[in-house]
Amino acid sequence: MLLRNLRKSAVLALVSALFCLSAGKADAASRIKDIADFEGVRDNMLIGYGLVVGLNGTGDNIKSIDFTRESLISMLDKIGINARDGQLKAKNVAAVMVTANLPAFGRQGSRIDVMVSAMGDAKNLQGGTLIATPLQGADGEIYAVAQGQIAVSGIAGRGATQSVVKGVPTAGRIANGAIIENEIPFNLDSLDVIRIALRNPDFTTSRRVADAINAFLGQDIAKSVDPSTVSMDVPEEYKDKIVDLMTKIEQLKVQPDQLARVVIDEGSGIVVIGKDVKINRLAIAQGNLTIKITETPWVSQPLPFSNGETVVGVNSVVDVNEGVDAKLSVLDTGVSLQELVDGLNALGVTPRDLISILQAVKASGALQAEIEVI
Repeated sequence: MLLRNLRKSAVLALVSALFCLSAGKADAASRIKDIADFEGVRDNMLIGYGLVVGLNGTGDNIKSIDFTRESLISMLDKIGINARDGQLKAKNVAAVMVTANLPAFGRQGSRIDVMVSAMGDAKNLQGGTLIATPLQGADGEIYAVAQGQIAVSGIAGRGATQSVVKGVPTAGRIANGAIIENEIPFNLDSLDVIRIALRNPDFTTSRRVADAINAFLGQDIAKSVDPSTVSMDVPEEYKDKIVDLMTKIEQLKVQPDQLARVVIDEGSGIVVIGKDVKINRLAIAQGNLTIKITETPWVSQPLPFSNGETVVGVNSVVDVNEGVDAKLSVLDTGVSLQELVDGLNALGVTPRDLISILQAVKASGALQAEIEVI
């Protein structure tokens, strides 16, 4: 018993230490590279249209999907096979859209991952192979060519009377499935001004980033242009060393500021409350009307050799709970996040109830925060 108590005390002490450590880190400064991006250093979206072959009878119905049929005929024409006069009945071919991200400074010959998604009525892309597909950018130029075996995470099974589908078997991924053919020209050393874009726009954070850069370089060269942009002139000593300058800048630490915000996902019932959310003094009551109906079937069987009849009936019991145990809680002005959560938990509210309560508190004007519903 003593050993058990010691172990329990040790576990509680360890949990408390981890909680304090995580709480301390919550207010720690973040690197600029974790909260912002350098303008011009970004990915580019690529898209293409292609065919997947080798499916096990789970492809498009080319009799009803015209673009699959025409694409198959066109592909066969390119390799010298005339299929326009024949009756095509292939079930192992599917038309797909192919997407990829061309990373910044991607070089010719490098490989990138691609995503493949069915366009027609294909049931499953498992085991299929994507035929060479050019991938275009927004400017219409071809920057990569994709081809390879598709890996599908979803599964599908069908029997005589039932079918099971888990995940999405009509979309898959080809790791390193595309080769970069053209590069997007961008010369860092030619920049005279570097613009830093914040991922979460905020006036205070933008000003803090500019101040951190000026303090590090000892020059007044960075300024906050707007809540999402910091503009920085390249110092003379870094004219031909832009990469060195960016490396030093992105390692600087800044304390990001954030709005008092409550994010609600009504679809899943998830509620995220920011640490700066405050409420004015108010009272909250939460109660539900619950009606529970229980039905028990019964059978009345007559005695043997009698002229009676078998009677079947149902006994119904209705239980009404009007939430008489619900309490009225008073929350004082300036309540913090922890106190708000503790008070609502004391009422026994569910995440769904919490969403309604927060929206009602916001409507009353007592919630000093922005509510964002996603």
